[in-house]
Formats: sequence, structure tokens, C-alpha cells
Amino acid sequence: MSRYRGANAYARVGVESGVLSASPHQLIVMLFEGADRTLAAARLQMEAGDIVAKGQSLTKAINIITDGLRACLDHEQGADVAANLDRMYDYIARLLLQANLSNSVEKLDEARRLLSELGEAWRQIAAHDKGQS
Repeated sequence: MSRYRGANAYARVGVESGVLSASPHQLIVMLFEGADRTLAAARLQMEAGDIVAKGQSLTKAINIITDGLRACLDHEQGADVAANLDRMYDYIARLLLQANLSNSVEKLDEARRLLSELGEAWRQIAAHDKGQS
């Protein structure tokens, strides 16, 4: 049991130090990666019929989208882009809610695909930032 706690503490330190050293764009990429991992788990849980775990994973993914990705949008500086991303994040969150309610792998997969495409664009931006520093 103590090895497990030690491993968790070590992983937490790794994540925390990654967050502290990340650029704003890299932080957004981390949110996308966290959402993707959570959605991958939700899909497996959905297929296994684990309703409680699936609901928890989808709730976590929705929170990453609404409290993380949407909260990062700068509506003053990038009004049109921010408004479009806001609508896309809202659509994805609604897809995930529907996936949860109807146990729909198709809706979950569509949401995951859309997040993956957006995440790839942010990864390219973050890589460009890293190359300039």
C-alpha cells in the first residue's frame, strides 16, 4: 500500500512540475490530453457496462472542457476564434452528456474525434512556441 502511495505522490510531483514549467499553450495541450485519457477510460467503462465509472469519467471530461478549455478562452483578444471554440466546446460537452445518458459509443467517439482534432492544432501551436524559446 505504501508503494502505491509513493508512486502516486511521485506522479503528482511530475504532473505539478510539468504544469509549473509549461507555457499557456502547453497547459491547454495538457487539458486536451487529460480529456482524451478520460474519454478512453469512459469508452472502456461503457463497453464493460460499468455505469458508475463511465458516468464519473464523462463528468470529469465535461469538467475539463467546461472548467478548463472554455475557461481559457480570451473573448476580448480573439473574439471570433474564441466564440467559435466556445460553441465547439459546448457542442462537445453536450455530445458527452448525450453519450452518458444514452450509453452511446458513437457520440463519445464523435466527441473524442473533435477534441483530438482541436488538440492537434494546439499541439502544433505549443510546439511552435517551444521552438521559439
